[in-house]
Amino acid sequence: MRELDELLVRYLDECYPQDNDADKAAFREVLELADPVLNGYLLQRQRPPSEPIARVIDRILRRDIT
Repeated sequence: MRELDELLVRYLDECYPQDNDADKAAFREVLELADPVLNGYLLQRQRPPSEPIARVIDRILRRDIT
């Protein structure tokens, strides 16, 4: 889904450079998730069991697409 890609790219551009090493590693883990799992997290159908990944997903979802 293009909208979900836009969320990830915006996070990468706006948040990732300032993230600490743990959040950067969690974001890289998010990028390695299978598409159905990632979609479930970003569409809020599922909650990640990993707290670092859940924190990054929450931050990604707080970004507004304009």
